[in-house]
Amino acid sequence: MASPRLLRRCLFAALSAALVGSVAVGPAHRAEAADAGAAAVTFSDTFDGAAGSAVNSSKWTLETGDNVNNHEREYYTSGTNNAALDGQGHLVITAKKENPANYQCWYGTCQYTSARLNTSGKFSAQYGHVEARMKIPRGQGMWPAFWMLGTDIGSVGWPNSGEIDVMENVGYEPSTIHGTIHGPGYSGSNGIGAAYSLSNGQAFADAFHTFAVDWAPNSIKWSVDGVVYQTRTPADVGSNTWAFNKPFFLILNLAVGGYWPGDPDSSTAFPAQLVVDSVSVTTSDTATGVAIKGLAGKCVDVAGANTANGTPVDLYDCNGTAAQQWTVGSDGTIRALGKCLDVTSGGTADGTTVQLYDCNGTAAQKWAVSSANDIVNPQANKCLDVTGNNSANGTRLQIWTCSGGANQKWTVG
Repeated sequence: MASPRLLRRCLFAALSAALVGSVAVGPAHRAEAADAGAAAVTFSDTFDGAAGSAVNSSKWTLETGDNVNNHEREYYTSGTNNAALDGQGHLVITAKKENPANYQCWYGTCQYTSARLNTSGKFSAQYGHVEARMKIPRGQGMWPAFWMLGTDIGSVGWPNSGEIDVMENVGYEPSTIHGTIHGPGYSGSNGIGAAYSLSNGQAFADAFHTFAVDWAPNSIKWSVDGVVYQTRTPADVGSNTWAFNKPFFLILNLAVGGYWPGDPDSSTAFPAQLVVDSVSVTTSDTATGVAIKGLAGKCVDVAGANTANGTPVDLYDCNGTAAQQWTVGSDGTIRALGKCLDVTSGGTADGTTVQLYDCNGTAAQKWAVSSANDIVNPQANKCLDVTGNNSANGTRLQIWTCSGGANQKWTVG
């Protein structure tokens, strides 16, 4: 990572005490996946509610206190002063230059307030597609983050718990975000990660962007707006322990100051806002998605379970393998084996085949699943189709003008 962090954030003592022991996934967030052979877990919050109202307390806990470990300057508050819905489907986390209750921080009287939310004890997951659509603040000293911690942090501590940073930004890098893993032997400034930058001087504060990881056993892929920019596996941590094959919970926060971003200065405008449009997790207990069934009750399948770019996607007897487990993302992608269902070369003509390919955010990888059981590529305005209406194993899938035929009808899940 380009900018070193001397010490990593950790949970406040009160939260750590509450976390001793395992954290179960709440039954309210579980639904049965017909073909995955395990309980599917789905978390979603689109932050609907009246302006000024609090976040859903069945999904989120507001942490309180300061954070000496990173030398952050804010005091995290409860209530709606620093975290509230805006009435337009957003959560707004607001950092303010104020101290309305004489809060005391590690450095003396606190200068700022902000908010930090987590799902500990309310929702956790092991593997899947984890994403948040957000617009981050700008300004020196701002440090917004969407990240995850292992649910065993109360018993094993950090960094043994593992930490997955889906997205972090420091205000002096308006065009760049970072994705990082931390674990035993590779934490703090030794965390393993990469940066992603927008082109042509664009700033992440100018618009909403979707930040995500696709997380599977021994693999984590990071993406921005569907574009994968790094993959990490146990090979990256060498002889150290890969700390990510277990349940994690979610955290959203907006820090002010600290070792990495530096403190605010005269150029920093307050209040500063992290605006969160949605947070979602789609996963299952076996790191798989759901089957997509079509003609003759057969499944959409990645040929040979091969993860190479360009691998054909075909029709095959349903067998419950990872090659037939798909997740349908809110970003319009349909994914298996960590990659996307893709129209070959972005074609729009009848008969253009589909394949597996690195997720890249193009229109060739956008799909709409209709209530009529069609799977449509909007760019081509054509349907996912079984070539020649042939139900034989290995029949290649393609796009074709939508006809309503049985070879274009699909059941997801």
